[in-house]
Formats: sequence, C-alpha cells, structure tokens
Amino acid sequence: MKLWLCRVSYSLLLALVCIVLNGCPRYAPLPAGTIKEIDGQAATPVVAKETVTVTGEPLDGAAPADYLIGAGDILSVTVYGRADLTAMAGKGSRVDVNGTIQLPLIGSIKVAGLSLQQARDRIQDSFKQYLREPSVVVEILEYRSHPLYLLGQFKVSGTQYMDRPLNLLQGLALGNGLDATANLRGARLLRDKKILAVDIYSLLHEGDQRQNVWLQPGDTIYVPDNSLQNVFVFGAVKTPGPIPMRNGQLTLHQAVAAAGGLGETGYDPNIRIIRSLSPTRGELMVVDLDKILAGDARPFQLMDGDIVYVPKDFVANWNQAINEILPTLQAVGAILNPFVQVKFLSQ
Repeated sequence: MKLWLCRVSYSLLLALVCIVLNGCPRYAPLPAGTIKEIDGQAATPVVAKETVTVTGEPLDGAAPADYLIGAGDILSVTVYGRADLTAMAGKGSRVDVNGTIQLPLIGSIKVAGLSLQQARDRIQDSFKQYLREPSVVVEILEYRSHPLYLLGQFKVSGTQYMDRPLNLLQGLALGNGLDATANLRGARLLRDKKILAVDIYSLLHEGDQRQNVWLQPGDTIYVPDNSLQNVFVFGAVKTPGPIPMRNGQLTLHQAVAAAGGLGETGYDPNIRIIRSLSPTRGELMVVDLDKILAGDARPFQLMDGDIVYVPKDFVANWNQAINEILPTLQAVGAILNPFVQVKFLSQ
C-alpha cells in the first residue's frame, strides 16, 4: 500500500490556512518536523463523484435546404437581349429590409426566402407581362444575409457570411484556425441567446461527428482564452465570488482562504463542487474539507471554472445544494462555464 508523507512544509501550510479559515478550532497544527503518514487509498478527500451528461434539445441532423435569399444580399438579374433591363449593370441590386429588389419595368418584387431558382422563376414570370418569352438569369454577387459570428481566440475573428449550408467544422474553418491560447473545453455554440448542448472539444480532439451540427444564420461560435482562469467560491465564506488561479494552480483550501475564509456561523465540511468538462459533460463532487485541514488527505486540486459551494448547514443531497446556490448562479451566469449554463440555467 502506497504511503503519502506530509512533511513539515505541508504542516506549516495547514497551520496558516487554519488561521485564515476561521481560526480552525477543530484542529491543532502539527508540531514542526512532524512527518504524518497518509494511507494511499484513503488519501483522497473526495467523498462522492457523479458524472453528468447533457443532451439538450434534439438538433436536426439533416442538411438544410439550398441557400435562401435574404435582406442585404446583392443580386445580379440579367435579361438576355435586353441590356436596358439588366438591374444595376455590374453592381447588382441589394435586397432591402422588406425582402424586395427594384427592377426596371416590373418595379418592386419580393425575393427574400426564395432559392435562386425560385427567384429566377418569379422574376421571369413577372417579365412575361411585358416581354415575349423572356430569358432571365439570377446570380448572387454578395452574400450578406446569413451572418456567422466567430468570437474569441480565432486567428481571424469577426463576422463571416454563409454562402451555402455549413456544418460546425466548416464554420470553425472560416476563422483560419485557433490561437494557441484557445480554451476548447469552454468553447460554445450559441443560438437565439442560448448555449446549445454541443461539445466542440470532443468534435475537434475526439472526432465525435455527432457534434458536427448544421449551423443556422445568426449563430455565434465563441472560443474563450485560457490565460484568465478562475474558480468561483460561494456559500459560507466571508467574500464569495471569483478567485483567480495563478499559473493554473489552486487547491480547495487555498480557494476558501482566498474567499476570506469560512464564515462565523458554521459550515458543512462536505463541500460541493460543480466541474465543467465541456458544454455537454460535467462532474458533481463532494469533497471533505475537514479531512484536508486535519492532514488526513492530500490537497484537492481545482480546475478552471470549478464552482465551489460551502454549505452553511448539512446538505442532504445535490438537489438541495443546487436549490440553495441557484439564485447565485443565475446572478453570475454569463461568466460561468457552458456546462453550468446548459444544465442548470437554460430553463
């Protein structure tokens, strides 16, 4: 059985942390020079861990229809043999906010929501009122009605315009690759102001084609920066809120100490931690803080985006814990990792 030795440096660290954590009345600091043996199997402070997956609403796996014309697109309309009827020769005609274009002889005609073939048939039928057997060709000179927003750590970020149905991989490719600081575990696809249950990390690193959904006009792909990493400590601490991770390293007792230490009204040592692995996967953990502070377990390492909840009283189950912390999560939801938003804040 493997033994873990907590030497004097760890003892002194515990003593300092205990002073911050409300005086740590339950424990006496180990004497200087003490070497304490910790059983290898009992060294973890994790009491329980549950893996949670999110499926979300079913996403249509079928390819969308052909490109449909919309407001902002610029069309070229050519009537063979009638140069005088060619709309805005060389420049085309822009589809206005009402979805119409202005053409010589026939005036205003609605084309928004039509495919190129449907627009061509409608325009040609309109010219038949004035011309004998007109031959019309319709082309799109500029695609401006189907925006796709690429935000964050793309090499080329900003607004792109879809010229055909695109899936998620094709949309990501429009950004010419990702910066080295891209945090794919926090990457997300947003539609109608909601985060979809789509795992971009799994798509790119594990080849999970189930995540390669079809995009819709107005979608946003956001890839955050991994250089600014935080955990969030709430509940029975003196100064709840985000705690920065220096060089990506932070333990549970360090995070509680950085949040001002434990409150004076008591706490449940079974700390609840919500961990985001991706928008569709996460973990719910119960960690025994007292066991760490007593030197009976190794320090528990946190990950970027972890939500640490220190209950004031005994918490019977996760439903009770979520109900207690939900108002706080709703107040700061915009800065939390996507799994938390999809799982707990999407209703």
